[in-house]
Amino acid sequence: MTNSTPITVVNGDGIGPEIMNATLKILQKAGARISIETGLVGEELYKRGNTSGISDDTWESFHRTKVMLKAPITTPQGGGYKSVNVTIRKACGLYANVRPCQSLHPYVKTHFPDMDLVVIRENEEDLYAGIEYRQTHSMYQTLKLLSTPGTERICRYAFEYAVQNNRKKVTCMTKDNIMKLADGMFHEIFDKIAAEYPDIESEHYIIDIGAARLANRPEIFDVVVTENLYGDIISDITAEVCGSVGMAGSANIGQEYAMFEAIHGSAPRMAGQNTANPSGLLNGAIMMLVHIGQADIANKVRNAWLKTLEDGIHTKDIFQEGKSIKKVGTDEFADAIVERLGQEPTIFAPANYKTNEINKRAEVTIDRSSKKELRGVDVYVDWFDNSHDVKILGKKLEDASAGEGLQLQMISCRGLKVYPGNNLPKGFGDHWRCRFVPNNTEKKTSHEAVVSLLNKLSEAKVDFIKTEHLYSFDDKAGFSLGQGE
Repeated sequence: MTNSTPITVVNGDGIGPEIMNATLKILQKAGARISIETGLVGEELYKRGNTSGISDDTWESFHRTKVMLKAPITTPQGGGYKSVNVTIRKACGLYANVRPCQSLHPYVKTHFPDMDLVVIRENEEDLYAGIEYRQTHSMYQTLKLLSTPGTERICRYAFEYAVQNNRKKVTCMTKDNIMKLADGMFHEIFDKIAAEYPDIESEHYIIDIGAARLANRPEIFDVVVTENLYGDIISDITAEVCGSVGMAGSANIGQEYAMFEAIHGSAPRMAGQNTANPSGLLNGAIMMLVHIGQADIANKVRNAWLKTLEDGIHTKDIFQEGKSIKKVGTDEFADAIVERLGQEPTIFAPANYKTNEINKRAEVTIDRSSKKELRGVDVYVDWFDNSHDVKILGKKLEDASAGEGLQLQMISCRGLKVYPGNNLPKGFGDHWRCRFVPNNTEKKTSHEAVVSLLNKLSEAKVDFIKTEHLYSFDDKAGFSLGQGE
């Protein structure tokens, strides 16, 4: 094919091969200027012992094409298997997850016929870094990581997306009333970026009420930008209240690479029955066409798909007696779309995609100009005593650190300060944060002082399991207080 764009195609597991075949048939009949390289990802590789779930040949193909169209895959539960999506997103810098969600009323059941929003989710950081530890017999830890460059990049992407797609408002959602440092930083950077786009309205919601509003009044939102976990949750909420998770496509965008998919899973119990709805993957493929500069084909495919819905040709999952005309299988639905290529919908607004240029302003840098100083250390300790008297641990730590440059300031349990004081919570545990601060007037310390403290604690048979250094930046604390301090 002349001037074709190479793409890596992954057929996936469960219903994946069926909906991929249907999607590719439509693209090819529409005249998509693509050449296909097939990759292997998912369950078959996991069963061979490949814990990453993606073959070397597929990596090589993706590095060549820079574009992947991926059907759903199955990740085995437990056993150390890593999510392919998370691996690809991080390895290839796919920092923006874009999930449009538009009502297809009255052909898809929804309580919100005016809903038309896009969730833009940060895609590489947050709890999805997948850094976890079992620290004591009772306590497990997952690290939440947010960076200023990652936050700036996703917030700017959201506003650039709004500009290019004639959207009027961008809403940020965080939990900065609780996570004042990490989520507070996300909110602060959002406001900073928003000031550069005076023609776009901006607002902020705490994620819990924001999610509730999305479920109850989604029509008041336009573009929503948020962190990884929140975005994962609310994008499924919006897809569901819109009518069907099975209809939504998803784009994972980076500076060099991009991956496109449906948001639903592999549905292995439906495999091989010719009943799956290919719309989610097809909508992901439409986003791919826009990304590779083939907005003309994207408009053609989207319009034919909308016209098919208007004509009442529906798969089992959206079929409604009295509204649908004909119930069809996966292949027949694809054929119906092909028949309508070149037609436009009459009830829905016709598609009007334009070439994607959003990434041009996505480059960011790290500001390292702040004065950084070490102000102490939190030492996490595995300790249990049947008396449930934390004063025993406090005395042990004070005796062990006597004469050192760092002294015990407080002990907390699950964030609550319990020593000095009597705030021992119900459900006594074995995981304690023990904060040591300098006993000098400068309120500064050193790595050497921390090492010396740990040596003393080791000699005292204190089972320390983790340390976190306490830094200030331009004299502003880069750490949280204990609840009750």
